[in-house]
Amino acid sequence: MAKNTTSSKPAKASAKAPAAVKPPIKPITKAKSAEAPPSLPAKPVKPTLITTKQLAVELAEAHGLPDKQAQAVFDGVVRLLVDHLKAGDKLRLNGLGILEVKDRPARNGRNPATGATIQIAASKKIAFRPAKELKDAI
Repeated sequence: MAKNTTSSKPAKASAKAPAAVKPPIKPITKAKSAEAPPSLPAKPVKPTLITTKQLAVELAEAHGLPDKQAQAVFDGVVRLLVDHLKAGDKLRLNGLGILEVKDRPARNGRNPATGATIQIAASKKIAFRPAKELKDAI
């Protein structure tokens, strides 16, 4: 065995492994995708507002009617529904649901700003119960 002449200390076997090479640091860049990270909830999609006029145009296209005639028919149906609800009738629209007027009795409530008790007058409301077909479709 040859002696090390350059060092006065005897050579020892190293118990440590050689240091691991660190990977190069990648620069931080902004993601090009506009999607939110999967950990964040997605923004709710704003529903499209459909008017009775747009529905009448679709009805006209589906049945080959002039737009004005389809609008008149659709307005007539809405007017009939309102008249029957005013009369207190219960309306069953197959595939859609049931519309009816319900009475809300007078009751006591609280003013949230002051905490004072107030009397809430009796009123009527329109209740809608969706049909099973509508629930299943959605």
